[in-house]
Amino acid sequence: MTDAPDLSAFATLDVDRASRRGYPEAVYCQGKTAAQVAMIAANVRERPETITLFTRADPEHAEAVRKELPDAFHDGDARLLAWPPTPPRAKGGLVVVVAAGTSDLPVAREAMLTARYLGRATELVVDVGVAGLHRILARLDLLRRARVVIVAAGMDGALPSVVAGLIPAPVVALPTSVGYGTGMHGIAALLAMLNACSPGIGVVNIDNGYGAGHLAAQIAAPS
Repeated sequence: MTDAPDLSAFATLDVDRASRRGYPEAVYCQGKTAAQVAMIAANVRERPETITLFTRADPEHAEAVRKELPDAFHDGDARLLAWPPTPPRAKGGLVVVVAAGTSDLPVAREAMLTARYLGRATELVVDVGVAGLHRILARLDLLRRARVVIVAAGMDGALPSVVAGLIPAPVVALPTSVGYGTGMHGIAALLAMLNACSPGIGVVNIDNGYGAGHLAAQIAAPS
């Protein structure tokens, strides 16, 4: 009979990352088994003073986490869990997250929740893509109050350039894999954002809501 593996057989948690960088490690669930994620969650339970995010969690991963951490926050659309479930008190500047279309919303929510659990005030603006520019123009008052704006968009990826041309804050462009054939699962949006005309735009990888939210949280950190 083979002994069950312990955590060290597949993971080395970076428990000092929060003290070293100011932000804790997140657990990327995709590619891990539910049993592996459960063992990590059990270890996390011993450190309630540190917020831990579980990202890219499918329903099986989420069930495994919540068996070990029953009160964990879970957003199924964003595929994200957080424990402890209550975000820290918000400090620093406002992070506004913009979703160009409803199909971009899961990735946008991942970005928003990441920034929120890293200690920033957040607002979410939905379905304001470039096919109807009046929609984004109607939210300018909110956008201009932000320290940083994340813009999640697929299709032609044009919205970050539009937003950056209207506000003083930096824009984190978040390409999504939404679109038809020549969208190439987000590559077209990514290339459009990298070639944006408006200055002040930084681009993260396709569907990387966690990376966008983390970067925005750092930009909006207290002085």
